[in-house]
Amino acid sequence: MSAANERIRVGFLGAGRMATALAKGLVAARFTSADAILASDPLPAARDAFSRTAGCRGTESNLEVVRSADVLVLAVKPGHAAEVLAEIRSEVQPKHLFISIAAGVPLKMLIASLGSHARLARVMPNTPCLLGAGASAYALGGAATADDGQLVGRLLSTVGIAVELPENLLDAVTGLSGSGPAYIYQVIEALSDGGVLMGLPRDVATRLASQTVLGAAQMVIETGEAPSVLKDAVASPGGTTIAGLHALETSGLRAALMNAVRAATLRSRELGETA
Repeated sequence: MSAANERIRVGFLGAGRMATALAKGLVAARFTSADAILASDPLPAARDAFSRTAGCRGTESNLEVVRSADVLVLAVKPGHAAEVLAEIRSEVQPKHLFISIAAGVPLKMLIASLGSHARLARVMPNTPCLLGAGASAYALGGAATADDGQLVGRLLSTVGIAVELPENLLDAVTGLSGSGPAYIYQVIEALSDGGVLMGLPRDVATRLASQTVLGAAQMVIETGEAPSVLKDAVASPGGTTIAGLHALETSGLRAALMNAVRAATLRSRELGETA
């Protein structure tokens, strides 16, 4: 661990599952040490789970977290964000990098609450972050610097991949990778149903379907090939795969998934307008 990393003190406002996953990832990646991380939560059970899983201390006091940290992570439910921001606003200083992972809370709300001097980043993570396999995007705002952006990217990379985008594209990220795991769960369930339809035991069908999705994703990531190229490599002329692909085209699979991303993106925009 470098001396620079040892000095990074991270505070979580909220000690739920995502905060716990991030804290655990930060320690595992040696981004900082466990004793440099503190999380606040009004629920004792949440604090206990955070301490037990991440190996870091919890507290009931939001103000204690703010006063102890260099990097602050807002990890509360969206409905609680305004209350927490109002409580801590007088304690947030120019030294703080303030990162929000609260869904639907726009940068304009953070700026209105904390001031234009605040160094801000808004993050859209997804639930596979809990397993270190997340796909996150972030947007910088307020007085955040390029160095702040690099720090946010490094922090999020401890639990998956992270890309920087303009804030107006975060709704599309919500529609794709934020909601995307639910689409893939339905794909896995449908593949498993197909296996059962054709005589496989349910547990075997689900294991094979899940591993197939995982393996296909790894092929795209590790080879760098376009999905269409990898698809064509499997689909030999007149074979079983092209017959299955024809059935998917007839059923409108691609259009259905595109429509799902579009619908979730538009809903995210609607929710953001009321935040």
